[in-house]
Amino acid sequence: MNVFVTGATGYIGAVIVEKLREGGHAVTGLARSDDARRRLESLGVRVRSGGLEAPELLAGAAREADGVIHAGLVRGPETGAIDRRAVEAMLDALAGSGKPFVYTSGSAVMGSTGDRVAGEWFPLNPLPLVQWRPAVERLVIDAAERQVRGVVIRPVTVYGRQGGIAARWRKGEMPQAGDGENRWNWVHVDDLADLYVLALERGAAGQLYLAASGTNLKVKDVCAAAGVTARLSLAEARQQMGPFADLLALDQKIFSTKAGRELGWIPSRPSVLEELRSS
Repeated sequence: MNVFVTGATGYIGAVIVEKLREGGHAVTGLARSDDARRRLESLGVRVRSGGLEAPELLAGAAREADGVIHAGLVRGPETGAIDRRAVEAMLDALAGSGKPFVYTSGSAVMGSTGDRVAGEWFPLNPLPLVQWRPAVERLVIDAAERQVRGVVIRPVTVYGRQGGIAARWRKGEMPQAGDGENRWNWVHVDDLADLYVLALERGAAGQLYLAASGTNLKVKDVCAAAGVTARLSLAEARQQMGPFADLLALDQKIFSTKAGRELGWIPSRPSVLEELRSS
């Protein structure tokens, strides 16, 4: 299968590209810079030069591919609008083909769950930072009516390979925000990339999968394992970080076996605590 991947040199996308190639798939990656282009070419990946702000380019690449994994994001005030236009363009290009389109969302659309354990159909309460995302999820899920095998993946907090928030805590690049009593679930980037490949190959049209492995952990315990010494109150974090602070304050308990039951996904990498303690 020839797979078009957006965000192909990003934290998650680069590992997805690696897993696709290991599985025998050909990959075309979107590259918005010369550095990204060179990195992809060095891996033997075909390159489409451009960004998510170019819907016609995305439509052409999607039309030529056997499937699409959308793992890219342009951060800024127009994030939601750019993402929606990009998704609409690629879904339009795939309409009537039966080809897969795998979309990257995130558990922040669920808001804080408190003591309730949340699965795929937990009522949504998105943070302001991602207020736009549920409508885009719905576009992908409803694409089944247009003969597109749309699948949504909602990762929880991603770690591994010296990346993600846990790595930033370890490097002293980010403080703990709040008292740390809030809880997060985690997923290793390699396990997550495995899920993308399974969703591409086996996911049924209109399905949504939570990508979470292991138990939920208090943020203060992960910060302790990372050696965090800098702490901000939530008010201070909001003043310094803006809306991102509320993401750090999320309190979630997430559990789902759906990806395992339907796709055979079995997360197997070390936990975030094990990874931090061994690094």
